Amino acid sequence: MKIFLDTANIDEIRKAFSLGVLDGVTTNPSLAAKENKNFDQLVKEILEVFKGTDGIVNLEVVSEKADDMTREGLKLANISKNVVVKIPCIEEGLKACKILSKAKVRVNVTLCFSASQALLAAKNGAYFISPFIGRLDDQNDNGMRVVEEIKKIYMNYSFKTQILVASVRTARQVVEAAVIGADVCTVPYGVFEKLYKHPLTDIGQKKFLEDWYSYKARFR
Repeated sequence: MKIFLDTANIDEIRKAFSLGVLDGVTTNPSLAAKENKNFDQLVKEILEVFKGTDGIVNLEVVSEKADDMTREGLKLANISKNVVVKIPCIEEGLKACKILSKAKVRVNVTLCFSASQALLAAKNGAYFISPFIGRLDDQNDNGMRVVEEIKKIYMNYSFKTQILVASVRTARQVVEAAVIGADVCTVPYGVFEKLYKHPLTDIGQKKFLEDWYSYKARFR
């Protein structure tokens, strides 16, 4: 399963990338707005991190009509081969997804909250579908159950659309996504850190080093 970072913060992206396990980034207008930078400069810096790799940088359109989404999507896709265009799962977005997919532009259909939405996105050639599991859980729904349904549907009909689990709140949800067989999981930096940090690891490492230095001191 690929791991993406859900952020537009360049420092977080660089730190995560340095571990060697980061496969890409998902951004959106809200995340970009948090950064005190011109959008073009922000995108340039993020793409620079993945220069020379197959790392994916998801950039979202802000238009509301299919024709405008298509034009904006083509412009974003032309920035770099690493770019995947995010399109919202609305009526106009599905239209734009079909057009862009036919033009060989990779599309991430985002703001997905149901398996039926995921089915339509796949039929229109989406490269990624992004079910927002955390927001579903907030509404007393079951986000992972929706991911399971999408996985089953895609397997039934051999859809090539990849499942990108989004709106992730915990490291445990990342594990659950991997168990289901999701293709990608995108996480905020705080969750990314928890994927490798564990208190028992820290305790064990501290004990090993204490014992080692004690051992070495006996033979000085």
